[in-house]
Amino acid sequence: MRSQPPSPADNTQPSLITYPCQFPIKVMGQNHEALVGAITHIAKQFDPEFDATTVELRPSKAGNYLGVTITITATSREQLDEIYRTLSTHPMVKVVL
Repeated sequence: MRSQPPSPADNTQPSLITYPCQFPIKVMGQNHEALVGAITHIAKQFDPEFDATTVELRPSKAGNYLGVTITITATSREQLDEIYRTLSTHPMVKVVL
């Protein structure tokens, strides 16, 4: 019988990331004036030293969506998992990469 590959949330696998490190996170959401503020607020919850001046913005062609790249100081896999979970559940956010 073959064993199943570990799930992405399986924390028993060794990390390929060396912590702490600068880690970019791309967020795609509705192009709304509150989106960037909401994302930077979440980033500061997980990285108190987060610098909002480093945020990169890229609007979609039609202007309905906005790509937001934040770069946080990642300190653990648990921190990354939790920030991805928090960003993904925000009502204006469509995708987190």
